[in-house]
Amino acid sequence: MQLTDEQIKNAQDTIAWLQNSLSQASIDVIEERRRQQEKEGWTPEHDDQHSKGELATAAACYAGFSDAYPNCGQPPFFWPFEGAWWKPSNYRRDLVKAAALILAEIERIDRAEAAKS
Repeated sequence: MQLTDEQIKNAQDTIAWLQNSLSQASIDVIEERRRQQEKEGWTPEHDDQHSKGELATAAACYAGFSDAYPNCGQPPFFWPFEGAWWKPSNYRRDLVKAAALILAEIERIDRAEAAKS
């Protein structure tokens, strides 16, 4: 993929901004996304197999059912994966997992759109 001059400039501006502004929360989300790929094996190719909103649904479960509505370790009714993959820990950590799953879903959407072009 060839980047345009505008895309390169935007990326450079973003990198400069990141160096000065990246919060610990943002770092944690990016690190969690990396962990999901490297440790769990949830590669982009794997994520592409979940094209019916499963990643976003999993994110919603982590965001909504770990602290506000704890359920004693059982996955919520609409958890889209095998129960063994439901691993809530604490509210902040679960929100980080949720954000990383949302990022994975957005990346999947972008890849699907690029493949159509």
